[in-house]
Amino acid sequence: MFDLTGLGEWATLPFFADDLPGIATKLDDTILPPPALTFAALKRCQPADTRVIILGQDPYHTPGKADGLAFSIPDEFGGRLDSLGNIFKEIQNDTGRIRSKTSLDDWADQGVLLLNTALTVPPGQPKAHASLGWSKLVAQVLGRLNDRPRAAILWGGPAQAYAKHLAQHHLTLQSPHPSPLSAHRGFFGSGPFSKVNQWLIERGQVPINWADP
Repeated sequence: MFDLTGLGEWATLPFFADDLPGIATKLDDTILPPPALTFAALKRCQPADTRVIILGQDPYHTPGKADGLAFSIPDEFGGRLDSLGNIFKEIQNDTGRIRSKTSLDDWADQGVLLLNTALTVPPGQPKAHASLGWSKLVAQVLGRLNDRPRAAILWGGPAQAYAKHLAQHHLTLQSPHPSPLSAHRGFFGSGPFSKVNQWLIERGQVPINWADP
């Protein structure tokens, strides 16, 4: 049911042979994002190209809203932004620049891996697939990215539980999830976008353009 073409180097992770077949038997085509987009984050950002990791929770559970990149929403969606709207507010407060483009594909193309801790969700049932087995993939992805220093942003408790899989040489930033339910508990004012860019610049890398492309 899943489209595994385009996974590139990620396809060598043991998860795809050992665990995905069992997960697939528990799912159907109603999952969000649609099966063709389940691994969009990995396909869009190969290990060698990954400079920043943003780890979230699970995909949006509203049909048409999840596109396979964590927190990203198709530009044509037109509905409530929720977590992404709060991310936009923090970008402006943190960097002084404006983001209005809801699809975050340009972030991925700059080397930002936008990954959730669960890659699927049933419509209208947030967190329903949190224990389905996606944790093995996330741990293996982070392990593959421990080969050199990268910046990692962990938003929310489920993401922060993976801090143990990150090597000490990374820049690891943790804060509450940008959801309307938790953003005021420390996400606002955390300044992750400027901190990551400063870290990248100090290492001679091009900073991420978090604002509109």
